[in-house]
Amino acid sequence: MPYLGRSIYENEFNRPAKLYFLISAARCGYNTYDIHPEKSDISISQRVLRANRAGITLLVTFAYNAFGSGNSFNSVSGLEAYYSALNRHATDSRALTEDIYINIVNNSLQNKGRGVFTLSVGVLDSVFAPSSLIEAGYMTNLREARLMLDPMWQKSIGTAAVMGICEFVREPFVSEGNVAAYPLIKNGSRGNYVKIAQYYLQIYGYNISADGIFGNVTASAIKEFQTDNGLSADGIVGRQTWTKLALPNPSAFVLGIGSKGSPVWYLQNKLLSKLYPVAADGIFGNNTQNAVRAFQAESGLDADGVVGPLTWAALNTLNSPRN
Repeated sequence: MPYLGRSIYENEFNRPAKLYFLISAARCGYNTYDIHPEKSDISISQRVLRANRAGITLLVTFAYNAFGSGNSFNSVSGLEAYYSALNRHATDSRALTEDIYINIVNNSLQNKGRGVFTLSVGVLDSVFAPSSLIEAGYMTNLREARLMLDPMWQKSIGTAAVMGICEFVREPFVSEGNVAAYPLIKNGSRGNYVKIAQYYLQIYGYNISADGIFGNVTASAIKEFQTDNGLSADGIVGRQTWTKLALPNPSAFVLGIGSKGSPVWYLQNKLLSKLYPVAADGIFGNNTQNAVRAFQAESGLDADGVVGPLTWAALNTLNSPRN
């Protein structure tokens, strides 16, 4: 990647998009099973085995596409979705895939659709349930490659895929709503909102599994998250902690040197998605300030290194001065 000095790996999109998908699915009341929770790769045959052993009722796989040799960027871009005619539920696989595809095009930031196609691959052919593969963009297109790192892009695609599932099963979609009104959860709590908190912790890099059980490990992770975000580390997820976990409006925070926590993490990933190299560590230090100043200067803004309304407005577009 130009400017960043490194490659972007497919799982840097697939994993967070999946987690945002799982968050929306849990909010809608669905039971979910993550067939690939590891950060490292596993074989397709292992994924199929896990899916079939779990007895899932449908499968959605997130991926990113490529075109050409991979040695240079090109203009091919857009969303493609796939199902297999060999799946034992081929008709439902097609209907599921079409519903997800239409909802991503209509309700996410990825509004360029290339179509729904058939494909023979294990996660589509051999799973004993309707199955859909989402190729959300092209790694070989510079714009869509850098957007792989954009949390706004990731969240919109994962969430819209759940909208498609709700349409397929004819159940209402539950939007994010007022996160400050989410139920209070603490040690001993169980259920989908515990899973939602655990998935958000995973997004921010905390080492925790999402089992829907609020035990000592989850309490410790929440306390660490609260400390990192300048909150009282009581291990209880209430209004303030939910707001920092779900981060419904990052632009509400004015950020500068010394700021920390999930809003800074979000800022840093937005900068990365616009090809401004910075470590996404949730700490607003000199390197983050320099990246902000460079972005401001190249966007025609006052390069003061402070992220306020005008800088947020520029960051919250999909455009970048660097392509």
